[in-house]
Amino acid sequence: MKVAIVHDWLTAMRGGEKCLEAFCRLFPEADLFTLFHHPGRVSPLIEQRTIHTSFLQSVPGIEKYYRYFLPLMPRAIESFRLEGYDLILSSSHCVAKGVRRPPGSLHVCYCHTPMRYLWDQYDLYFGEERSHWLTRAVMKRLAPRLRRWDVESSRNVDFFIANSLNVQRRIKRHYGREATVIQPPVDVDFFTPGEDPAEPYFLVVSALVPNKRVELAVEACNELGYPLIVVGEGPMAGALKRRAKATVRFTGWLPGEEIRSLYARCRAFLFTGEDDFGITPLEAQAMGRPVIALARGGALETVVPDRESWKSETGIPARQTDQPTGVFFHEPTVEALISAIRHFETIETRFDSQFIRSHALPFDDRVFLQRIRQFIEDQAHRC
Repeated sequence: MKVAIVHDWLTAMRGGEKCLEAFCRLFPEADLFTLFHHPGRVSPLIEQRTIHTSFLQSVPGIEKYYRYFLPLMPRAIESFRLEGYDLILSSSHCVAKGVRRPPGSLHVCYCHTPMRYLWDQYDLYFGEERSHWLTRAVMKRLAPRLRRWDVESSRNVDFFIANSLNVQRRIKRHYGREATVIQPPVDVDFFTPGEDPAEPYFLVVSALVPNKRVELAVEACNELGYPLIVVGEGPMAGALKRRAKATVRFTGWLPGEEIRSLYARCRAFLFTGEDDFGITPLEAQAMGRPVIALARGGALETVVPDRESWKSETGIPARQTDQPTGVFFHEPTVEALISAIRHFETIETRFDSQFIRSHALPFDDRVFLQRIRQFIEDQAHRC
């Protein structure tokens, strides 16, 4: 098959780009289409693709200010002409799924989420405390039109794959479409515990954007006086650094080897946002490190809490909490996170690093590739 892979944009290596890497390995001859590309910011495996960009690529400073161009993104993604491609595989958390499907082609969308800033987390991005009044006024007018486009463009997709049960429910709720769940990959061979000595810091690895709620980790460690290392970049970086006290250190994005070393030596990994799935908690667990996570979104599918922090509304059977891989907190507040950290300290010796790692092994990237390949082959044969 002649294959086109469509991805929203290429500005950093986050969870979606790790899935994209897997797609590039699965289809090594595929062409890659994306709205805009900041060269050198993604892995060599992605960079060596034939990368086609949209008219947004020529906008000065697009890699920094792209969020302001959301109203133009539907038009930009529809500008790609994919005639001659047998398979379109879109990797979408924004508009990639809206690419026009030519007659006779098969379009499979790996959906990281329907646009969260238009649906479930609109207030988190455009609420009074998060955005300028002018931005709120503009979005109030544009959001209904963008939501209509988002729903209508979902009809360009023949088959949806969701990255989690959480996202599967969103796809059904917003698009009225069924989706097969194939959870994202973790490179368990790369994220393997070594002989690194433990250090008493907590760790965050995250894009610094509103839905990640990194401010909870910063404020909690401020109050407790505990060391915290934050790996990542994003529009909230400046505000977070201004709030941080002396025990909190920001590194920006780091090479994979350095992130692996930080995972290996951390006391625990803090996962404070309601994420669609969340690969970083699994990377931490592959390194044998426990996770302190908000009990919402994808964390419910990847972290096994202890009995004391388990609640029935999470939907996790109590029998699964006998050997925990982490601790849950149930409200996105600094107070709730501090309480969870203090609870973690009382049971810290109960965590078994080998068991924690074993929990992450079923998410191996080889399993992911096999399931994606089989899914596409099955749908191609049906068509």
